[in-house]
Amino acid sequence: MAVFMDLNLMFSADRTRISKLLETAAHLGFSTVAINYTFEPTAKQKQEIPVPKPINELIDQLPVVQGRSRPIRVLNRLTVVVSDPSHYVRRPNAPEYRRFDLLAVQPTSEKLFHAACMLYDIDIICISVTEKLPFFFKRAPINGAIDRGVVFEVSYSAAIRDSTMRRYTIANAASLTDSCKGKNVILSSAAEKALELRGPYDITNLGLLFGLSDGDAKEAVSSTCRAALLHAETRKTASGIVYTARSQQEAPSDPPEGQFWCRSEHAQHPRF
Repeated sequence: MAVFMDLNLMFSADRTRISKLLETAAHLGFSTVAINYTFEPTAKQKQEIPVPKPINELIDQLPVVQGRSRPIRVLNRLTVVVSDPSHYVRRPNAPEYRRFDLLAVQPTSEKLFHAACMLYDIDIICISVTEKLPFFFKRAPINGAIDRGVVFEVSYSAAIRDSTMRRYTIANAASLTDSCKGKNVILSSAAEKALELRGPYDITNLGLLFGLSDGDAKEAVSSTCRAALLHAETRKTASGIVYTARSQQEAPSDPPEGQFWCRSEHAQHPRF
């Protein structure tokens, strides 16, 4: 049985709204969700990266996933809207970033998209769905991101709110899937309200509209999301300490009876 995930539920300080989001996600069959904190730095003033709230401050008790006997798993995610190269997440292992389970960026230009694909130490690249993209996707950076294990995210809730955004969502998603051949794509909600959530099989059908194959659309809400989580775990532990110990060399065995070994710097040979 597939494990479905939605890695983008928008954070809200309203506990009631967050509770309804989590309850609805669990009822729809999502086993894992991520609460998304958006950070949009500006050059005019210094801004602090948001601090994720403990889950017990957002909801009293986690709801049980529909069809399963365990509660929903809730992760924290940070999305940085990158409009300038200086906004790049330069120290992903810094304490302010390690508080989050997932790191994502949303580039706003072709140059920044290329950098996100090839250089940034992140897990997810978000594709804008609220406006027409100011650039075209190119195969080279996309293949580079795929080789590094980075996934591309298309969210669908904007298409529910507005008909104009619906056109942008379909056009941008179709352009992406045509360039990446459906690989490393995840579909998420970016929902702000419980009414904007859809079930995994409805999202799979939406993936077909975006140009994904049936298999890729199913993986976009299950196994590809899991791959993003594994990539995040690897990224967070890549700077761990490796301990090495010098092994003791075995003492040379005694020579056969009637022989003795003549030691030299380069070779050992028996002398009779």
